Amino acid sequence: MFDLGGGFGALLRKELLRFWRVAFQTVAAPVLTALLYLLIFSHVLGEERLVHGLAYTAFLVPGLVMMSVLQNAFANSSSSLIQSKVTGSLVFVLLPPISYGAFYGAFVLAAALRGLVVGLGVWLVTLPFAPLWPAQPLWALAFALLGGAILGTLGVIAGIWADKFDQLAAFQNFLVLPLTMLSGVFYSIHSLPAFWQAVSHYNPVFYMIDGFRYGFFGVSDVGPEVSLAVVLLCFAGLALLTLMLLKRGWKLRY
Repeated sequence: MFDLGGGFGALLRKELLRFWRVAFQTVAAPVLTALLYLLIFSHVLGEERLVHGLAYTAFLVPGLVMMSVLQNAFANSSSSLIQSKVTGSLVFVLLPPISYGAFYGAFVLAAALRGLVVGLGVWLVTLPFAPLWPAQPLWALAFALLGGAILGTLGVIAGIWADKFDQLAAFQNFLVLPLTMLSGVFYSIHSLPAFWQAVSHYNPVFYMIDGFRYGFFGVSDVGPEVSLAVVLLCFAGLALLTLMLLKRGWKLRY
């Protein structure tokens, strides 16, 4: 199941090279997008607004970093699988004796690493506007890794399920995008009415954003231990589901 030998290494290298060879598109473009978000929101709302006693620009940066990690981790695994299915090249990945555990691990690890690279780029380009350094770096790293792994896993599920790019776009636009945009990236949930605060607690991405923000400031909307427990539970559940799908070969082997 979890044979991490040569097949795993070769598949991981393939997935890493796949996004790194077009880094201008897969890394630089999302970094620029996040920077534009920062410039627009900081200009509109200004430094006068405080959230948790922090200037709004400073509060916004960790959310943008984590949002970039999540969205790009999903994009990496999902786009790789759907492209392989559409072009018919997926058979060359399935034919070699690679266990489904190694298949899953290579795709998710590559997705998480792309997310981390993009997140690091976003953080670096925002330093001139908000020179932030993590107050709890291990917490920040843990949530970034787990968040990237979760969205990478969700990308594998989407790539398995989708048969064409339109279906994958629907999955991203109607599930991934709302979950990330409505997770507290641009606001504290305490600024919401009571009903929407309660709804936010059912969004697992909220706990990823909030936990990552705790790693920078040491303050959060919920306790970091609670956020970590929710994130770990989500990862375990999605990983188990994905491994079951891969073991059955659902929509991969016809």
